[in-house]
Amino acid sequence: MSQSKALAGFHAVTARLRNAADTIQALYYDPTRRDARMQQLLARAQQAGVRPISADAARLQGLVGQTRHQGVVALCAESTRVLSLEEVLDQLEARTLLLLLDGITDPRNLGACLRTAEAAGVSAVVLPRDRSASLSSEALKAASGAVESLPVLPVVNLARAMDQIKQAGVWIAGADHAAPLSVYGLDLPGPLAWALGAEGHGLRRLTRERCDQLASIPLAGQTESLNVSVATGICLFETRRRWAAVAP
Repeated sequence: MSQSKALAGFHAVTARLRNAADTIQALYYDPTRRDARMQQLLARAQQAGVRPISADAARLQGLVGQTRHQGVVALCAESTRVLSLEEVLDQLEARTLLLLLDGITDPRNLGACLRTAEAAGVSAVVLPRDRSASLSSEALKAASGAVESLPVLPVVNLARAMDQIKQAGVWIAGADHAAPLSVYGLDLPGPLAWALGAEGHGLRRLTRERCDQLASIPLAGQTESLNVSVATGICLFETRRRWAAVAP
């Protein structure tokens, strides 16, 4: 049997049932939960040909560590189809939007960024294989099923990947709190990639140097910085808003 990945929570498990039920090796649920949400999930599992297995809270928690499971955990095979950066770049269109995450080490922040990226219609998320949180159960829970339809591409060297992205004709904008130019005044041509770094540290030097332009998010209060997933949402949806305002 191939290596299993544990998905916890209703969003993540429902997304896997909807998109790739055949990869679910085992679906465990808490039989003491008899609410409508659980009944809907069990009905979906039955329709997909997946037999739920009852398990107590201790067993469920043991499958996912500290991640909050909401009474449902699915053990799934890793996808055998992995999209490459080259394939993503071969499919570029005028409104292709990419997200580059530099050094996001908190799994909950990573998962929240992925959820935001999927909602914004991002084609792929590129992040360094090292110095980044992995797609752990905690990250997948925070992503709320986004990873099921969003390609996440770990690369050995993010700076080299950015060079490759730029050579393909993608303009790269970087979020930097010290940049004098506001994201709301930034030119946003497509195809476009947004680069964001970890809260408190920001983009690393090599990442920052490869951005075509840097922009900041104006803050009106006393807060010095935003959570990276919030900043990601502002940058991505401002791009979508701007693109929607002009003719395709």
